[in-house]
Amino acid sequence: MTRFGYLSTYPPTRCGLATFTEALASTIAAVEDDESIIVRVDDLVPAGPSLPGPGLRIGSVLRPDDDASRARAADMLDASDVVIVQHEYGIYGGPDGDEILDVLARLRRPSIVVMHTVLATPTPHQREVTAGIAALAGAVVAMTATAFALLADEYAVPPAKLHLIPHGVGPWASATAVRESPRPVILTWGLIGPGKGIEWGIRALAELGDLTPAPLYRVLGQTHPKVVLEEGQRYRRSLLALVDELALADDVEIDGRYRETAELAAEVAAADIVLLPYDSREQATSGVLAEAAAAGKLVIATRFPHAIEVLAGGGGMLVDHQRPDQIAAAIRTVLRDPRHALAAAARALESARANSWETVAERYRELAAELAVVDRVPR
Repeated sequence: MTRFGYLSTYPPTRCGLATFTEALASTIAAVEDDESIIVRVDDLVPAGPSLPGPGLRIGSVLRPDDDASRARAADMLDASDVVIVQHEYGIYGGPDGDEILDVLARLRRPSIVVMHTVLATPTPHQREVTAGIAALAGAVVAMTATAFALLADEYAVPPAKLHLIPHGVGPWASATAVRESPRPVILTWGLIGPGKGIEWGIRALAELGDLTPAPLYRVLGQTHPKVVLEEGQRYRRSLLALVDELALADDVEIDGRYRETAELAAEVAAADIVLLPYDSREQATSGVLAEAAAAGKLVIATRFPHAIEVLAGGGGMLVDHQRPDQIAAAIRTVLRDPRHALAAAARALESARANSWETVAERYRELAAELAVVDRVPR
């Protein structure tokens, strides 16, 4: 039996790192009597207590700017055999989240740090934080080839420490599609906030009024909790105002209800196209992109690193950032020739099978076993 410790945000917090950790920890704990100990990062968004699942134990909470909290977190994590840390600059305390370095330095057990964001043009301090993580971690995981190359070339992470393990995906393709309209459906989902580029998708719809039947653009998701804390619903209101300005009330639906997994899977299954018009040019991973591929959906996405890698083989179409004309042209092409969607679905499903959570979890088990062997070698 292996005890895995995890340091990350965690449900009921709703963010990409939380859902990633829940899926990975649950999958690892589901076989071979392995256990998962969760130390939850407090991102200062009230979300209620975390609930344990089979083989999962919820430990302490890591709070920003709290030395005693960091000490307790390290002690709890050291009860495991190996620690898996999810890293984003914005979830740990200190400038650029540099308090993570103190936690890593306190650990006596080997650690695996999963890099969810790898910046091509970091500030000097962001570069320093990443270099510190690489020095303290037993292993550093990139989830795309682009992020792997950046960590090797720009951050000089030693090759022996650097590993490429893709983002896991769940069985989305098993959902049953329920169509409520004969109109083709274009879908964007996930936590909403500035940088998601939804305004470009709305503007693209304004260029497709000649299509019959006219497509319907559905945006599903709550505003990101941190965005709500910092600026309320300003971004969502700006989207609704844009819909009114362009007279698209019958063509765009912006739905802020939270969808449980089964309900969301049905929504995805019913969509014809998944649109990811993100503004970011450096997004190393996207859970929504991985899930869309697992659902066998044709994806139209801007050229962020994860999309370039996933879609370059024909699983969708890439467009430039902030170009509603290119989004509209891509949608028009797909709707006029359904063969694009069929071919994309086949390629996407093939990729998803290779990156199932079961397969990804096994990769983490193997890496943990390697680190455990090294940790037992006398020094």
